[in-house]
Amino acid sequence: MPPTLTVSITDASRHFSDFINRVAYRQESFFLMRGKRAVAELRPVAAGRRVAEAASLLGTQPALDAKEARALLRDLEKARAAR
Repeated sequence: MPPTLTVSITDASRHFSDFINRVAYRQESFFLMRGKRAVAELRPVAAGRRVAEAASLLGTQPALDAKEARALLRDLEKARAAR
């Protein structure tokens, strides 16, 4: 990925579609500057998996036995109670 460049917020707003295309097609990243201070970053989204793939991914994992399932349930209940 190319190094992160800097651009003023004014310039980014005037040429927003150009910057979006540079991010999308050239994988460029930009710090959006207000004066000399970076206030935001415009960059490509990290590649990840889609939610639709979850079922097929889960199907490749071994099943939990009863003891592991109870331990998982206890951990989930603790996590929910801590919220």
